[in-house]
Amino acid sequence: MQDVLDKPSVLQRALPMLRGYDWPLIFIVAVLAAIGLTAMYSSGFDHGTRFADHGRNMLLACGIMLVVSQIPPQRLMLLAVPLYTLGVALLVAVALFGITKKGAQRWVNVGIVIQPSELLKIAMPLMLAWWFQRREGALRPVDFVVALGLLAVPVGLIMKQPDLGTSLLVLAAGLSVIYFAGLPWKLVLPPVLLGLVGIVLVALYGHHICEDGMDLKVLHEYQRQRICTLLDPTRDPLGKGFHIIQGMIAIGSGGFLGKGFMAGTQTHLEFIPERTTDFIFAAYSEEFGLAGNLLLIFFFLLLVWRGLAIALSASSLFGRLMAGAVAMIFFTYAFVNMGMVSGILPVVGVPLPFVSYGGTAMVTLGLALGILMSVARAQRQLVDDRGPLL
Repeated sequence: MQDVLDKPSVLQRALPMLRGYDWPLIFIVAVLAAIGLTAMYSSGFDHGTRFADHGRNMLLACGIMLVVSQIPPQRLMLLAVPLYTLGVALLVAVALFGITKKGAQRWVNVGIVIQPSELLKIAMPLMLAWWFQRREGALRPVDFVVALGLLAVPVGLIMKQPDLGTSLLVLAAGLSVIYFAGLPWKLVLPPVLLGLVGIVLVALYGHHICEDGMDLKVLHEYQRQRICTLLDPTRDPLGKGFHIIQGMIAIGSGGFLGKGFMAGTQTHLEFIPERTTDFIFAAYSEEFGLAGNLLLIFFFLLLVWRGLAIALSASSLFGRLMAGAVAMIFFTYAFVNMGMVSGILPVVGVPLPFVSYGGTAMVTLGLALGILMSVARAQRQLVDDRGPLL
C-alpha cells in the first residue's frame, strides 16, 4: 500500500517524455552542433560574445525542439492554417509599412521588430502538408495547382522585399512537400526544363548582362550584380567579388588536413567577411581542410537521410510530408551555403545549419527538428517489439 502512495521520482516522471526519441537523429545533430561550436570558437573568439551567444542559441533551439517534439503531429496540423495566415498577413504588413535596412524592406514592428519571412520557412510546409492531408486518397491535378498558388503568394512577397535567400528556402520547402505528395511528372518537367534553359542562357550570354549593362526587368540590380560576380568575381575584386574571392582563397589554402585549429590566417587576419555568419564555412575549411569538409558533409547527408527515413515510416500523410520537407530544408541550407562560399552559387545570405551564428535561424532549426522528432515519436508509439523503425 505504501508503494502505491509513494510519489514517483523526478526521473520516473521524466522517462515517459524521453521515451520514443530518435536517438540516431539526436547523435547526428549533436555532432553537427559540436562542429559548429568548434568553428565558432575559432572564428569568433575575438568577435565579442559570439561563441557564448552561439551556445545560448543552441540551448534555446534544443529547448524548442524538446517542447515541439511533445506535440503529436495531429495537433501540429491544427497550427498550419493560423500560422500561414499570420505569416502572409505580416508579409503584407512589411510591404505596406515595413522597416528598411541596407536597402531591403524585410522587418516590421509589432511591439518588437521581427522578420516575418522566417516564420514561413516552417509555416509554408505545414500549410501544404495540411492541404494534402485533407485531400488524401482523392488528389486531382487542380489540388497541385492550388498548392502552387499557396506557395507563390509568400514567395512572391518575400522576393519583393527583396530577400532572395529566404525566398529560395521557402520555395524549396514548399516544392519538396508538393513533390512528396505525388506531383505528376507532366507538371514537374516544364519548370525543370525551363530552369535548365535559364542556366544555359546565363552561361552563354551572361557576359552581355554584365559588360553591356543589359536592363533586365525581371531582375533587381543587386541580383544582376550577383550573377555578374558569380560569373567573374575578379571584375570587382575589392567590392562585389571580395566575399567570393576571399572564401575561395581560404578554402583552397586549407589543403587536405587544414592549417589547424585557431591557425587560420585568412580568418584571424580578418580577410574573410562575415566569418561567423554566412561565410563561416570558409573559416572552417581553412583550419580543418578537405578532411574536415568531408566529415561535415557526411553528417549533413546523414541528417538528410535520417529525416527521409523518418518520413518513409511516418504513420500519416501529414507526418510523411512534414518530415520529408524538413529533411530537404536542411539539405537546401547546407547545399546553398557551401555552394555560395565555394563560388559555384550566387551569394544569397543563407546560413550553414548549426555552424553559422544567428538566433532567428537557430530557432527555425529548433522548430524543424522538433517537428521531425514529433513525427518519429508518433510512429514509435505505434510500433511494437516486432517492427523496428527504418
